Amino acid sequence: MDQRSDRGIPRRAFLRSAVAIGGASALAACLDRESVDVPTGPDDLSTLPDRQHAWNAVSATDDHGNVVQPRHRILLALNLAGDGAPSGVDRETTDSALRSLDRAYERSHDGLLFTVGYSPAYFERFDAALPDAVDLPMPEPLAAFEDPDPDTPDAMVHLASDHASVVLGAEQALRGETASLNSVDVEAALTDVFAVADRRTGFVGEGLPASHQDVDGVPDSDPVPEDAPLYMGFKSGFSKNQATEDRVTIQGGPFAGGTTQHVSNIRLNLSQWYEQDSRFQRVGKMFCPAHARTGAVEGVGDNLGDSSGMSACPAADDSAREDGMVGHSQKMVSVREDDRPIILRRDFDSTDGGHAGLHFVTLQRRIEDFVATREAMNGTDLSGGAVGERNNNGILQYVDVRTRGNFLVPPRRLRALPPATPEGATAEGADAPA
Repeated sequence: MDQRSDRGIPRRAFLRSAVAIGGASALAACLDRESVDVPTGPDDLSTLPDRQHAWNAVSATDDHGNVVQPRHRILLALNLAGDGAPSGVDRETTDSALRSLDRAYERSHDGLLFTVGYSPAYFERFDAALPDAVDLPMPEPLAAFEDPDPDTPDAMVHLASDHASVVLGAEQALRGETASLNSVDVEAALTDVFAVADRRTGFVGEGLPASHQDVDGVPDSDPVPEDAPLYMGFKSGFSKNQATEDRVTIQGGPFAGGTTQHVSNIRLNLSQWYEQDSRFQRVGKMFCPAHARTGAVEGVGDNLGDSSGMSACPAADDSAREDGMVGHSQKMVSVREDDRPIILRRDFDSTDGGHAGLHFVTLQRRIEDFVATREAMNGTDLSGGAVGERNNNGILQYVDVRTRGNFLVPPRRLRALPPATPEGATAEGADAPA
């Protein structure tokens, strides 16, 4: 049951809406309604892990050991002022702004988790090329039926917390709109170096999609289950259906300890999903037809434990031929390594633009790992008969990719405006994990 404020607005609906609106007034309202006491970060920042993307150990888990993703999110797309490589002063300012967040909030789902990544367009500012260990191409369409806009800001900051007031406070600090954050002085702002090119918001977790289904792309019948963590009505992020953080970490070269990030904006069109497709079809298209026949998925799928259970599904081409349908998860089996995927998802739903959407955020060692995964999702080799290019081919007919962007998320020691060849050119004090 929702907690409700004295104004009669469901608390979680208000908090999600406040994140979407942003600004000082939204932050003040969140602080008024969220009764949270978030610990500050450590005095000694060298105790923090060098991997920016090492979130799992400080994230909540459910009864099955699955990592529960932070509920509130903000993506800030940033552009550097001017042309050419950033200066040493720019690096020092960026480093100070990011360290202010480290000190202000405990590094956890209950505090703040964040990363900053840099695009291929950013690295074009340097004469030298990125090392071979970094696979970071410009974004391209990854299916014959999609035409996304390339997403090429210089940098992308991903803010995540279970508390709306935390992500809003962090954003205010990065924008230079507050001098103090959680009683900690803010030393510098990213907007001293960058301009904000775009702001994207969203949420993930039980109850949040149902509380925000009065948007385009979702039928007026309010079909999203109350306990669904995502708009499509099923649980995702089972631990055995995620790459490990080790698997997505760059292993060699100056950026060892970093990772690559893909960010897509996907528009959801769920009228047929909920109003024409049966429960059998939804389970069959999300998981596999065999799961639909056996009733393997109860409700949103929490009963599946720590795996979507693809070992109980036949090969995708068998289902395509015999059932005229193939499941989304079923197709992904072909891109596993050591019986696990090769990408780590940290995506979240959104109402940006007044339309149901998904900000699909993934981490992988090389962008080619994401490309291989997307090619499996396309299921091009499965089309024929009842399975079309998109129809009955997993969930393809319900998603429309609007943008694609690729980013390098450096290790923490290089997160402040890294050069393409970083030896000896990091910000002061950044040669040790901080």
